[in-house]
Amino acid sequence: MERLESLDLTKNQLSGIIPPSLTTMSFLSYLNLSSNNLSGRIPSGTQLQSFDASAYASNRDLCGLPLPKKCLGDEAAQDPQTGDKYGEGNIQEHENSHEHLWLYASIALGFIVGFWGVCGSLILKSSWRHAYFGYLERVGDWLCITKAVSMAKLLETWRLCATKKIFSPGNFYK
Repeated sequence: MERLESLDLTKNQLSGIIPPSLTTMSFLSYLNLSSNNLSGRIPSGTQLQSFDASAYASNRDLCGLPLPKKCLGDEAAQDPQTGDKYGEGNIQEHENSHEHLWLYASIALGFIVGFWGVCGSLILKSSWRHAYFGYLERVGDWLCITKAVSMAKLLETWRLCATKKIFSPGNFYK
């Protein structure tokens, strides 16, 4: 039934909730559940909210998007001009804004704790500061010495190759 494209259950005296298994029907392009005795919330986060409210008409105990009737626990107010929740018409946008707020707050908190955990300890503890910068200086010296030794070895290898004429053009064509 996952590939079902059309479902019309109008005037069948169905009662109870809309089964959550309807949310797995990703190919459903037409749905009509009007004039039944369905109740409860229309399953959210699926394409069931994309159908017109008339698909759920005459189910007096049915609530949730896309119906104008709010379910118990829905605290969002309707926009008086458009009738859409939050002015833009999408409850997921509102939920995502809370998720973004938490994301940004946790990033800021992580930066503050991380930055001041390192820099604050270096500022307050002079022995740690001297040890840290001494370590950085030794690493820098080691990198410079390693680079100089590698360059000297490379130049010596080139000099030896040039004196023995290993790379002369005639050696490649023989």
